[in-house]
Amino acid sequence: MKPLVLIDTPALYYRAFYSVPDSIVNDEGQPVNAVRGVLDAIAQMIRRFDSPRVVATMDADWRPAFRTAIMPEYKAARVKDAEAGTEIPPELDAQLPIMTDVLRAAGIPIAEVDGTEADDVIATMAAQSQTPVVIVSPDRDLLALIDAASDVSVLRPRKGGEWEAISQADLPEAYGVPDGTRYRELAAMRGDPSDGLPGAPGIGEKTAATLLANFGSLESIIKAAKAGVKTGGLSPKRAATLIEEEETLHKTIEVMRCLTDVAHGLDLESVPGECDRTAVEAAAHGQNIRRSVDNLIAALGDAGRGNDQSGTTQPAPVPTSTTAAGAGSEPASGSAAASVSPAKSRASQSPGSVSAEAWSQSRLVGFDLETTGVDPATARIVTAAFVESADNARTWLADPGVEIPEPARAVHGITTEFAQANGAPVAEVVAELCTVLADLKAEGAVVVGHNIVYDLSVMSAEVKRHQPHIGLAALLPTIVDTFVLDKKVEQFRRGKRTLTETAKRWKVSLLDAHDAAADALAALDISRALAQSSEEIAQLTRDEIMAAQGEWKRDQAADLQFWLRRKGNAEAVVDGSWPMA
Repeated sequence: MKPLVLIDTPALYYRAFYSVPDSIVNDEGQPVNAVRGVLDAIAQMIRRFDSPRVVATMDADWRPAFRTAIMPEYKAARVKDAEAGTEIPPELDAQLPIMTDVLRAAGIPIAEVDGTEADDVIATMAAQSQTPVVIVSPDRDLLALIDAASDVSVLRPRKGGEWEAISQADLPEAYGVPDGTRYRELAAMRGDPSDGLPGAPGIGEKTAATLLANFGSLESIIKAAKAGVKTGGLSPKRAATLIEEEETLHKTIEVMRCLTDVAHGLDLESVPGECDRTAVEAAAHGQNIRRSVDNLIAALGDAGRGNDQSGTTQPAPVPTSTTAAGAGSEPASGSAAASVSPAKSRASQSPGSVSAEAWSQSRLVGFDLETTGVDPATARIVTAAFVESADNARTWLADPGVEIPEPARAVHGITTEFAQANGAPVAEVVAELCTVLADLKAEGAVVVGHNIVYDLSVMSAEVKRHQPHIGLAALLPTIVDTFVLDKKVEQFRRGKRTLTETAKRWKVSLLDAHDAAADALAALDISRALAQSSEEIAQLTRDEIMAAQGEWKRDQAADLQFWLRRKGNAEAVVDGSWPMA
């Protein structure tokens, strides 16, 4: 049986809340950064261990009474609201129901037991499991649960999107102790101010490790101190400290020791549960977490988790991200991949008088990229999306292979660290985007984007960089550029022609600008609005709209170049190439 992956969910959602940009919001304007971060991290773990056997453990009580009875100061410094006794910021607390609804619907059980912390649930499940156990948590205290005999290890997040796998064999080199029990004693001597655990003053991690190596256990160290031993790192000052703090150290160990008999109510052999796709869609609706939800469901599908309960036969959505080698590097085109839905009639969304052969009556699919910069020759892909409707999107998150500059991060909210931790290698993403374009061309679809010449020019550069054997131009289906069409329909309209402003003009909703899926959907809706406003443009065939846009783009570029030179920029040159520069 595949390993049981136990998620220390509170630790991960705090980490995501403070590291993923809070500019990511849902339809109500509420941040959903922690939701996205946790879903992406869990998907990453499923791929890393090729196991859908994941349990999301939770704190039913983050300061359990049985621990504060031993040490009242336990986590006392974290209390943000004394009356409510909570440490959770309101902006994070509001996200937890969204996260748990999605996880439950996907078949990932939420495990919490009244009066206990997630650590206690994890320890109990680790003790009960008949298969290897991986604990996913940044909390060092859980290293005490590492056990070679029962094959329990810990995976900790590190800087730069890396993960550190720690088994019992790694403890001597990493911390100077032989096993989890000795690690707990080391941690007790070292202390942890964030948890209100004082430790032994003047004794840090290295000193504690030295003492344990020389005397074997905390009990033996204290016995040696009381006997006046002055060797093995036990100086008179340290000995006096340990004797003075003996009671506190024993209390600390008791506080740190996890319960192993809590009634979590799960049958570990039946994990995961069934995925109810309808419930997943309901839980994700309006939350702006589509990319992360698709990523999670696809990861579960890739790991062989079985069929859903929705009664549908459609495969899982395409994964939006994969991880670096060693962390589950399956390409996003795995067995669970699904293309955008089959062709459908768009007659009800376009002018009734338009011929069925017109581009506006074809299958329309929005396309957008978010990148590392504005120069298409040097910009790298960060996210990509093909969108047919609000409920039918295929998205990618790429590790671009370069640093994401701060100006770009400020636009789309993706950090270098997040892309490295959760993104697929950009070469894989580029190959898959080319495959989708070729498939859409074969199906007679029309790909729509706003100023799509930029996106396709970036694609062209990325193809030459990573897939030089592919001829991108030959793969392109019919292209419709809403930037070009908008300027043709209302040539003399004042103001900017950005996607945001163009969406406003055509009364198209754009909630999350600079999210690739949101931008692609907005361009799609704008194209339909433009078709409704101009029957002449709407009735052009696919070949005719391609030829016409090439002419319109050249004319528009010439007009802009003339205007710039008339305004004093004598050297101004505006490229009229289309659909790629």
